Amino acid sequence: MRGWFREQTKMFSYVRPEQRIPADHPLRAIRALARDVLKSLSHSLGKLYSHEGRPSIPPEQLISALLLQVLYGIRSERRLMEELDYNLLYRWFVGLEADDPVWDVTVFTKNRERLEKGAIFQKFMAKLLEHETVRPLLSDEHFSVDGTLIEAWASHKSFKPKNDKDSDGTDFHGQKRKNDTHQSTTDPQAKLYRKATGREAKLSFMGHVVMENRNGLAVDGCVTEANGTAERRASEGLLKRLAKRKRRRLSVGEDKAYDTSDHIDALRKINVTPHVAQNDSATKTGKRRKSAIDARTTRHIGYRMSQSRRAMIECIFGWGKQHGTMRKTKHRGCVRVASDFLLNLIGYNLVRIPKLIAA
Repeated sequence: MRGWFREQTKMFSYVRPEQRIPADHPLRAIRALARDVLKSLSHSLGKLYSHEGRPSIPPEQLISALLLQVLYGIRSERRLMEELDYNLLYRWFVGLEADDPVWDVTVFTKNRERLEKGAIFQKFMAKLLEHETVRPLLSDEHFSVDGTLIEAWASHKSFKPKNDKDSDGTDFHGQKRKNDTHQSTTDPQAKLYRKATGREAKLSFMGHVVMENRNGLAVDGCVTEANGTAERRASEGLLKRLAKRKRRRLSVGEDKAYDTSDHIDALRKINVTPHVAQNDSATKTGKRRKSAIDARTTRHIGYRMSQSRRAMIECIFGWGKQHGTMRKTKHRGCVRVASDFLLNLIGYNLVRIPKLIAA
């Protein structure tokens, strides 16, 4: 018998959002893991707020909403609020009831600086890696490091001469533009940088990741200005912090861009064995480069294993740029871009960890 279509919907519903979400939905495992981490951060979050005044939106809900933005590649907080208004799955993940009003988009503007000052995203990453179900998945001594370009939220027209205030930046063809003489008026911390010879130069930041080699999970990361030495300097800083925390000798796999004598010496001084790919290619003048890595390192099987495992770090960058918000940032300044970059690393880990646990 045919059912009849009725325009008028029911005024009340007694079905809980929990019952609407499929039992095997991937967000269930991610939500449970994120809730455990947020519960352990309750004390750190409490110190960021005053004990007087009107209650704010719970920071746990704000962080959950930002994780949703990364997990589903939502392009802006305004669009996030629009989808949170009608998407029952998003409401359930964040912790909003079906009748709860969504927040004004400016709550992210007002609270992002508070979360950054409290280093909440760094603490979230640390607590996630210390979780009892996650710790057995990590390697304690074998890691990889690599960097990637993050396109800045600034156009070529904003890259103007520092001493020419009247230039509108529209006609720059045929001009020599360098970071020494030019600066973006939109984001002064963004630098003009090309990924490789023959590629176009873009205003960019550089993101750096430390990955453990057992299952390819990100364990640390940072964002710096884009320049020729940024990858090596960031690697040294990240690995020094990691070696201090682990209190043991580490090994690190890196590509040819890290094969310089000063970088190799710096790693050895901080008790890190450099498994860096040898760069003995020819220069533009025809001379042969001399690698800082010799047979004393390459003869070991651990070197070959590090070189094969370090390719997994491209999966982190690929996920962040294809599914997350890493390809082109919507924020300005190194600090804001770094927070968004860390959220992408956390999002990647949250997607991977439940699959690894189930396996």
